[in-house]
Amino acid sequence: MSRHRFRAAFPAALGFGLTLAACATAPALPDATIEAPATWRAAAPVSGAAVEAGWWSAFGDPRLTALIEQALAANADLAIAEARVREAEASAAGARAALTPSVDVGVGVQDQRRLTDLGVVTETLAAQPEVRIGYEVDLWGRLRSGDAAARASLQASRHSRDAAALSIAAATARAYVTLLSLDAQLESVTHILETRSETLSLTQRRVDAGYASQLDLARVRADHSNVAQRIPALELAITRQENALRLLTGALPGAIDRSRLQDLRLPTITPGLPSTLLARRPDIAQAESQLTAADAAFASARAALLPQVRLTAAAGGLFVERLDPISVWTLGGSVLAPLFDGGRREAQADAADARREQAAWAYRRAVLGAFAEAETALDAVIRLSGQQARLGDQRDAAAEAAMRAGRLYAAGHVSNLEQLDAQRRSLEAELALIQVEEARLNAAIAVYQALGGGWTAGSD
Repeated sequence: MSRHRFRAAFPAALGFGLTLAACATAPALPDATIEAPATWRAAAPVSGAAVEAGWWSAFGDPRLTALIEQALAANADLAIAEARVREAEASAAGARAALTPSVDVGVGVQDQRRLTDLGVVTETLAAQPEVRIGYEVDLWGRLRSGDAAARASLQASRHSRDAAALSIAAATARAYVTLLSLDAQLESVTHILETRSETLSLTQRRVDAGYASQLDLARVRADHSNVAQRIPALELAITRQENALRLLTGALPGAIDRSRLQDLRLPTITPGLPSTLLARRPDIAQAESQLTAADAAFASARAALLPQVRLTAAAGGLFVERLDPISVWTLGGSVLAPLFDGGRREAQADAADARREQAAWAYRRAVLGAFAEAETALDAVIRLSGQQARLGDQRDAAAEAAMRAGRLYAAGHVSNLEQLDAQRRSLEAELALIQVEEARLNAAIAVYQALGGGWTAGSD
């Protein structure tokens, strides 16, 4: 009797579901497409060649290469990203498994002792092994959409891992360049302090001989102390930078084997055409996969508003003590149509639609951000090159002025104020030149990172 009721109810529920499916049209997504510019704003050399993987070797420092390779192998954030990929793989496998029938095996054992109508005590031992099979007919694509969402999320997690690897490599390179810059600044300040010490001794002798005043000596002492106090500050900054770099490489705090700043080679980077940038950045690929996943998740949530059809079957045997085994089986199906849940499913579908829209705007933001980062980094390399040339001229002129002022002061032809001013200008120009050289190298690293670091969609 129940089987006939099922057959009568199934067409009605199916017709109701088809009506809902015809009415439930997906809202349109906001337009996230962006037309790439024809050329870069920065006057950079353009070629069709893309940045190659292992870009850090272009700086010509094997110690830098070793540090980045160690960071890519042992960084904790990358290990977390890799674990998230494995989690996404498991989730994708689970979503895929929902498309296949489920098979369960069960065994029921019952030992019963009772009193019959004739007053006889009987004891019966019965066992019933059974195999159960369940399968949901995916009429509206709810399970298929869930599977598509899980696979897109898996791709997004892989792209996220690749983006993290690129970020870690760039961060390690920047930290290394900053460490070398601090070394160069410390070396320069230490050398200049020796000059200040000579000036202090000379001024003391001139005061003792009556050729200079105590005011002159106080000025020179103040200038000497001002230079000397920079040394412990730079040493502290070096220690902090070493520890930060060791953390990036997954190691305990300690010293870093390194070269000198002037040993690094500034590579010539050809960015290629702007239109190729979208295929080179893992963060853009991640945003695109997240948009695909959100769209599929919305389709799955919308399909949950429609009836679900599930088929079940079970077969087994009944083994009763002192009786022959009996085969048992069941076969049936069910239709579950949402009637009233207080708007829970509708709310879930609306939330999925909102997440889909967020993913679309996030993709657009990622693309715009990529072009902005690339343009800024390319322009920085060019501008800083010009600034470095001017600062080199300024440093040379300031060093010559400080040398001449020292000679004239020793001969008594200029005051110590003029000498101190020339020395301060020389120190400022020297440190500024080192910092601009650091900034220029970091700008080159930023270009490599903005251009994707040699990543391609097939490299994951």
